[in-house]
Amino acid sequence: MGGVNKTLIASVHARRVWDSRGRPTVEAEVTLDGGATGRAIAPAGASRGAREAVDLRDGGERFGGFGVDRALASANGEIADALGGLDACNQFAVDTTIIHLDGSPNKARLGGNATAAVSLAVAQAAAAASGRPLWQYLAAGQAVSLPMPEIQIFGGGAHARRALDLQDLMVMPIGAASFSDAIVMVAEIYRAAGSLMADAGKLAGVADEGGYWPAFATNEEALVTLVQAIERAGYRPGHDAALSIDVAATELGRDGRYTLALEGRTLDREALTQLLLGWLDRYPIASIEDPFGEDDREGWTMFASAAAHRVQIVGDDYLTTNAPRVADAAADGSCNAVLIKVNQAGTLTEAKAALDAGKRAGFATIVSARSGETEDVAIAHLAVGWNAGQLKVGSFARGERMAKWNEVLRIEEALGGAAHYAGASALPG
Repeated sequence: MGGVNKTLIASVHARRVWDSRGRPTVEAEVTLDGGATGRAIAPAGASRGAREAVDLRDGGERFGGFGVDRALASANGEIADALGGLDACNQFAVDTTIIHLDGSPNKARLGGNATAAVSLAVAQAAAAASGRPLWQYLAAGQAVSLPMPEIQIFGGGAHARRALDLQDLMVMPIGAASFSDAIVMVAEIYRAAGSLMADAGKLAGVADEGGYWPAFATNEEALVTLVQAIERAGYRPGHDAALSIDVAATELGRDGRYTLALEGRTLDREALTQLLLGWLDRYPIASIEDPFGEDDREGWTMFASAAAHRVQIVGDDYLTTNAPRVADAAADGSCNAVLIKVNQAGTLTEAKAALDAGKRAGFATIVSARSGETEDVAIAHLAVGWNAGQLKVGSFARGERMAKWNEVLRIEEALGGAAHYAGASALPG
């Protein structure tokens, strides 16, 4: 007689938990026939691409409209029924079942918050059944590297009520020798930046992702201060640590025109291109994310033709973790890096497909958190297990952020002598 398949899905249960903004979100727990369990929590973004998977919210007055009872009903009802008896080790079959069950192009019927939580929980349960941590289960014996962290120092845009037009001002420890050394470097830069801002009377608090909430007069002042923070921490800008910018330009305008409200001016795509190129000339910027709006392909290709050989150009809202859009961007040369967010796609399989499409195109790949985060550390495992090369979690403060940096430190320790830090090699070219 054959043995019992211990990795078949016995049950799916979802509950309401709370994210870093104090808003409801979905946690899914999957139990397998052999007793192994996996849990995952769906994060939520403030700056969201128009084509990404839809968070299903309840609307109305309760919780400001952010309730998730409808998403919980999806997970505990249709999704749980459809997945019962499937093999958790066959992630593709599980996620394909979810995708077909939803039937919409953007998970609007069942809710991307429900589908993402369940999809990740299935992977966690399968990893638990195999007796391996998630990163090792996903790596499936392939070589991995520890990702270069991209860490927010100043928050702006939708994360800080437009205190800056730019959404994120970040540092990338390109010169570190290990992940643990990279984290030490960023800790010192973060502390130095806070000290500089406090001395100048420019510190207004902490933004959604833990970066400092600034009171700068211009966007460029943030770049100047970030360079000074690297220097005050005892490091060399452009050699030890580089700058990274998330413009989140979809939030700034439309039809090829972009308003910098902080500075009281509106730029067309040609002027914005020249502004960004000027910053590349003056500051050690290694990465620029979403420099143009999600539907401004002309702006993207214009900027990429002038700058792709000298800087990482990252598609977030522009690509929304979608493999066909990554392939299109590779074909027209409009960017050279893709941000990977599981809840942006709605399932783990779709997120991995976007990452694989990026790798085939020679793009850099960056696993990313969202502004509304939780204590779930799965993305640390995805960044390592998928050998993404880069990890963007937010800042170097707040428990939901630090949990993920600390998890990579544990993975680095577990790898021991086999640990390899991606560093600057994770950048395109």
